[in-house]
Amino acid sequence: MAELTERQKIILALVIRDYIEQAQPVGSNYLLETYGLKFSSATIRNEMVALTDLGLLRQPHTSAGRVPTEEGYRYFVRQLMGHQDLPDTTKRTISHQFLQAGLDVDRWMRLAASVLAQQSQGASLVTAPHPEQPVFKHIELIATHGRQVLLVLVLAAGEVSQQMLALAEPVAQERLSASAARLNNLLAGLSPDEIAATAIPQDALERDILRLISDDMRRLGAVITGEVYRDGLTHVLAEPEFSEMDSARSALRILEERPLLEDLFNRTMINSEMGGVQVLIGGEGAWQELREFSMVLARYGVPGLATGMLGVLGPIRMPYGRAISTVRFVASLLSNLVEDLHAD
Repeated sequence: MAELTERQKIILALVIRDYIEQAQPVGSNYLLETYGLKFSSATIRNEMVALTDLGLLRQPHTSAGRVPTEEGYRYFVRQLMGHQDLPDTTKRTISHQFLQAGLDVDRWMRLAASVLAQQSQGASLVTAPHPEQPVFKHIELIATHGRQVLLVLVLAAGEVSQQMLALAEPVAQERLSASAARLNNLLAGLSPDEIAATAIPQDALERDILRLISDDMRRLGAVITGEVYRDGLTHVLAEPEFSEMDSARSALRILEERPLLEDLFNRTMINSEMGGVQVLIGGEGAWQELREFSMVLARYGVPGLATGMLGVLGPIRMPYGRAISTVRFVASLLSNLVEDLHAD
């Protein structure tokens, strides 16, 4: 990132903070009068030109003030904003709400989505905690039509996966049931790594099924499982950036398309520190669907036991300090829930 002078840092931070609140281009005279800066209007204007040349600000129209660019927001979040925290009174209120929910996971997830949306004024996403290492419980193999077989995989935590298989030739249900029984005896209670280390069956069908089970369990261990809890879409749609129908549809698609959410969470959060917050601004060049949005994401839970994801979606003109501190605090509360559940 560019090296800025202290004066440039002050001006950039003020432009971004003001634009986040007002959604209007910010001019040099406005900064001078509003914040009582010790620089002249001409000096401020020259620094804003320099920040524009550095790609941190832009001028929508010739006679207009400046607005932040995506790079400007990134510099602000990573270099200028510093650590922010929710007020203690807000923390106590939120903690009390969760305390009243007991150890009901569904209530906690719904409450977490509601709190995130309310506090950040964005749209929230929360996934329920699931085991980091899936554990095999049993499978069922069901003959359907011709060579088609339905594979039903059930994990110890209750997750269920179904997929259709096309075999080289039709197989009778009796043989399918016998193969399922042998694999159930062989794999009960095993993780994907343990399954990969088991003796390979002599039967070709069972070898193929074993490979599919291992692949499916690894997939289930790395992506969202169960319900995704959402709230606050109306906050996003109320922002002026999304008054157009296409932008509104984009926001809805991001929240509803599970493959996109899985890709986001997998690529940004799987190897992240528990409770650590990641900020994606304008898709970071990796997700075209997010070019008009920012996301604040965090992973919660207890390593080795169970983890989940949570985050908020909003315009690039997002109140980052509030969003980041809220996501971080709710992630810590949900991590405590996971710890309490496993202690019980």
